[in-house]
Amino acid sequence: MKFGISTFVTDEGIAPDELGAAAEQRGFDALFLAEHTHIPSSRRTPYPGGGELPRHYYRTLDPFVSLTAAAVATEHMLLATGIALMIQRDPIITAKEVASLDRVSGGRAILGVGAGWNREEMRNHGTEPRGRGALMDERVRAVQQLWTREEAEFHGEHVDIEPSYCWPKPVQRPHPPIYVGGESQRSVERVAEYGGGWLPRAGTSDLSERINRVRDRAGWRVPVSLYAAGDDPATLEEYERAGVDRVLFYLPTVVRDETLRHLDRFAEAARKSQLGA
Repeated sequence: MKFGISTFVTDEGIAPDELGAAAEQRGFDALFLAEHTHIPSSRRTPYPGGGELPRHYYRTLDPFVSLTAAAVATEHMLLATGIALMIQRDPIITAKEVASLDRVSGGRAILGVGAGWNREEMRNHGTEPRGRGALMDERVRAVQQLWTREEAEFHGEHVDIEPSYCWPKPVQRPHPPIYVGGESQRSVERVAEYGGGWLPRAGTSDLSERINRVRDRAGWRVPVSLYAAGDDPATLEEYERAGVDRVLFYLPTVVRDETLRHLDRFAEAARKSQLGA
C-alpha cells in the first residue's frame, strides 16, 4: 500500500512548493489538493461535516497553480486534484490546465473530479444543483476528447464544442488518470465510465465490499486512493485488507512548522505500516 497527502493549500499555511518538497522527501508518492473557487457568505448550504465551515474552505489557492509549484519542487510525486469541481469549470480551460501540468511535471498529473456540495457556490457559476451530475459527465467526456484528438469536438446537452485544436496534449497516454470522488452508486458507475480510479473518503462504510463492487463494475482492478485518512495503525491495516492501494493522510492546514511535524508523524505511521509493525 502506498501513502500520500490530501490537504487544502491556503494563503495561511505552508507554501505549495515547500509542501511538495517536504512530502516527497518523507517518501509520500502523491499530493491531492482540494478546490473551492469561493464561499458565498449566505452559507445556506449546510457543511456536510457538521457545524461551522472550517476557515480553510474560504481561502484555498487555485489547485493547478499550487500543483505546478509543487511539480517544480519535486521529481517523482504524483500531482492530483482532490477534487476539482468540474461543475464549476470550463472544460476547455480545464483540459489545457491539466495537460499543461502533465507536461511541466513530466507526466505526473491526476485529475480527481467530483460534483460538489455547496449549492450557492455552484449557482454562482451558472450551475443548477439538480443537474450537476449530468453536467459533470459531459464536461469530463469533453476534456477526454480534447486530450486525445488532434481535432476534437463534443456535442451534448450541456457542452457543445465545435471541431477545435486544443494543445498541449498530455504526456500520459491515452491521458492522465481521472479519479472519481464520492461513494454513491452513480460514482461507482462513473469510475467504470471514466476508466481511471476511485477516490472514496475515509470513514466510508463497508469499504471492502464497495471496493469489490467498483472493480466488478469496471471489469478490472481499479486503483483506489482513500481520501482524508488518519494514521491509526489498526485502521491502516484494515484499509490494506480492504484492497486500498493508497492512503491519503489528511494534513491539516496549519503553519509551516506544525505542518512539518504532521508530515513527520504520517511518515512514521507509513513506515510502520509498510514494515507490518
